[in-house]
Amino acid sequence: MKVAVERREATSGSFDASVSGVLERSEKDVTLPRQLSREDQLTGGALARAWEGREVRGHPKELTVLFRPDGKGRVAVIGLGRRPLRADTIREAAAYAIQKLKGRGVRTVGFRLAAFVGEGVTSEEAARAIAGGAALGGYEFLRYKSSTEGAVEEVVVALGEEHGREEASLRKALDQELVLVESALFTRDLANTPPNVATPEWLAEEARRLGHEHGLKVTVFDEKKLAEMNCGGLLAVGGGSVHPPRLIVLEYPGGSRSGKTVAVVGKGITFDSGGISLKPSAGMWEMKFDKAGACAVLGILKAAATLKVGPRVIGVMACAENLPGGSAYRPSDVVRTHNGKNIEVLDTDAEGRVVLADGLGYVVEKYHPDEVIDLATLTGAALIALGENIAPFVANSDPLASALLAAGAAVGEPLWRLPLTDVHRDMVKSDVADVRNIVEPRIAGVLIGGVFLENFIGESAWAHLDIAGPAYARKATLKWVPAYHPLGATGFGVRLITRYLLDVGR
Repeated sequence: MKVAVERREATSGSFDASVSGVLERSEKDVTLPRQLSREDQLTGGALARAWEGREVRGHPKELTVLFRPDGKGRVAVIGLGRRPLRADTIREAAAYAIQKLKGRGVRTVGFRLAAFVGEGVTSEEAARAIAGGAALGGYEFLRYKSSTEGAVEEVVVALGEEHGREEASLRKALDQELVLVESALFTRDLANTPPNVATPEWLAEEARRLGHEHGLKVTVFDEKKLAEMNCGGLLAVGGGSVHPPRLIVLEYPGGSRSGKTVAVVGKGITFDSGGISLKPSAGMWEMKFDKAGACAVLGILKAAATLKVGPRVIGVMACAENLPGGSAYRPSDVVRTHNGKNIEVLDTDAEGRVVLADGLGYVVEKYHPDEVIDLATLTGAALIALGENIAPFVANSDPLASALLAAGAAVGEPLWRLPLTDVHRDMVKSDVADVRNIVEPRIAGVLIGGVFLENFIGESAWAHLDIAGPAYARKATLKWVPAYHPLGATGFGVRLITRYLLDVGR
């Protein structure tokens, strides 16, 4: 989908459909809002009649489409819900509109910017939300489809007379926004790729390709090198598969000589059967998404290099396939990790933290980063606690936590901070090793995962994002997730972390 910003009017008749937003009406409000008078004229008064008849109420996910009597396309009005207006509401409205216009002969859509500005949302915020929401909402994973339904091909944020003078500044803002979106869509493609294709070796090749395109240094450690490096966590988890594990490192030098070093570490389990602690078969197909954290690392490095963010960024992907087999690791095994700490394995299905132990230990020892941020589909507890729209996280740094919360709010990828406590730290101590990968009874799953990983981050400021909920959208609950997260991988974390890198680099 092509997305652009232009001076022309959305209602000029040059688009197959123009889209305008309207806030939710009150019960006593029977008069069409003045800002929709142009749209009403173009429909020959049909919009006002629909408003008076309460067919248009401004509810979220309410799209009204009316044909123009002059034959020049359609006028669409999308509900924005109750006041106050928020950028994320606009983002979701734009995504929903694009999805509902699919298959209706609409190839080009103009969003009338003036109809989405106000109530505390600036023209730049609205333009970003429209462009981002439309592109994210219009995404489909079509690599293995032999035929597809007609989708919207071009979206224009139409400035019109009201915002034409802002073209230069808004074009610059949208250029940045579209880099974030394109990087997230790239990440979705990676995460959606099936496990018979997306092996650890395949992810390594994707990293090399990205490095070549963007001038990034890429280092891939194979199973022989991992053995020399004492990366027993990766070797153990990947031991049951014919596709050996990989530790993949990408380096972006930073756009500022005085910038800090930020390490971004992702869990890359290309398929998670649970290993010997086998998962139930129902829903196991979703475990191709267990590589979402590592895929997000690639998306973040792509965006960071394109936008030339200030900080130096080190991306680490800890990749393995977790399968049962004669050489698979077992419950009660003890594995030695890169930083010398030993893990008692009580459940082979708690494998993400085991591979991350090596990834975190390596990046801290090698690069001494100022900050470490890890992203992982780590626990079902995250999904149970906060659902699919919010990711819980823990952090040992208040400034880092606050900045991540702000970045998440800005791009529509919300976080919720949970505490790190000594009680939970004591719970992961092992009787036979340094730490154990689960505790009994199974309580405080997100926090247990967090305090486990804390053992491998050294002195760096650190945040652990458990993205198990928002990393992918499930069909059974699709109607409750944001419209800009269509079915399958969402690319969660790419826009959030890149926004953070842009903010700290200012």
